[in-house]
Amino acid sequence: MTGEIRILLVDDEELVRRSLEKTLLRAGFNVETAGGASAGLALFKKARSAGDLFDIAILDLNMPGLDGKDDANAGLELLAELRKADADLPIVILTAFDEVARAKEAVARGARAYFVKGREAGLVELVNDIIAA
Repeated sequence: MTGEIRILLVDDEELVRRSLEKTLLRAGFNVETAGGASAGLALFKKARSAGDLFDIAILDLNMPGLDGKDDANAGLELLAELRKADADLPIVILTAFDEVARAKEAVARGARAYFVKGREAGLVELVNDIIAA
């Protein structure tokens, strides 16, 4: 079933994005990536208009925002936009160790969970748990 699961992964750090993408692909998920909030929103809208919806989104907190400029709240802005378009879309927020309080804020704003970068093996388990719920 994992091959049918479509994941939107948005992170501006190329090495992190590639590592997470490889981990998710190896687990059998269909992954599409973007390097910032604006590109992620465009990818989401394009897929939605084609009727090819994402099953889950994984978003970095600190990345280029919807205006293309670096923004510590870009992940929260993208979270809000995605929730407006699809209130049922499960969203996971990616965080660095020093951003856990902000990640918890994202959960309070509607994210399903947060995930600390650098622990890729746990991400597959988290995605599976969210999809199974």
